Amino acid sequence: MHHGHDLSGFERDAFTHGGSTRPVLRRGSGPAVIVIAEIPGITPKVLEFAERVAALGCTAVLPVLFGTPGRDPHPTARGLLRGALYTASSVWNVCVSREFTVLATGRSSPVVSWLRALSAYEHQRCGGPGVGAVGMCLTGGFALAMAVDEHLLVPVLSQPSLPLGINARRRDGIDISPEDLATVRGRCEREGLQVLGLRFKSDRLTPGARFAFLRRELGDAFVAVELEDDDANPEAVLPPHSVLTEHLVDQPGQATRAALDDVFDLLRTRLLPDTCG
Repeated sequence: MHHGHDLSGFERDAFTHGGSTRPVLRRGSGPAVIVIAEIPGITPKVLEFAERVAALGCTAVLPVLFGTPGRDPHPTARGLLRGALYTASSVWNVCVSREFTVLATGRSSPVVSWLRALSAYEHQRCGGPGVGAVGMCLTGGFALAMAVDEHLLVPVLSQPSLPLGINARRRDGIDISPEDLATVRGRCEREGLQVLGLRFKSDRLTPGARFAFLRRELGDAFVAVELEDDDANPEAVLPPHSVLTEHLVDQPGQATRAALDDVFDLLRTRLLPDTCG
């Protein structure tokens, strides 16, 4: 049943900034939404999410930060061991890369500068009032740090997992520098910027303390969607974690589908104001 995605319907391109060139996949037209994949990479379910972003009337832009685009990590695709090794290799590459600040608190990852440049470029290319960014798992906090830029109108933090919560200080924070956080807070106060956060309540990778920290820092501008374990797709291999992809139950009336709709509503309202009915 499970197989990879051959990337049909997606254009391949590359983007260079600060001496760093990475592949980028794109689909659709209209205002840009940067979809930053989770570990192990741009899986078929991440591509499905991007397809729906494009169907809204936006351009889905997927930077390839790690992994092989289209590859399915689910054990029915390649067996449990190969799926686990693929995931482990992506994790290893991120941990040894200087682009990702995996353990430090109070710092934005260096790759965020590259993502900010990409989003400025896509805003110019695609037009519209601004850009959205959806970060997942290790990249969740990147969407928050990208919101220092005024063209970024929709930051979505899906199960933001950095810094890894191995002690209370790291759990009670997120991977953003205090200066960047102050800038985002200012935008929330002045412009009514909203930051949407999604997590499963039992998820230790995205601890409750992290959302409590964001509530304290951003007040009502931080909109948290917190889900029960029973809301997660039982077919997923890992414990409840990936709200918009692996653990999504894509049926009306399901809490994960309502969370997905929250993301789309925010994108529609902020990026496609002319089409709001």
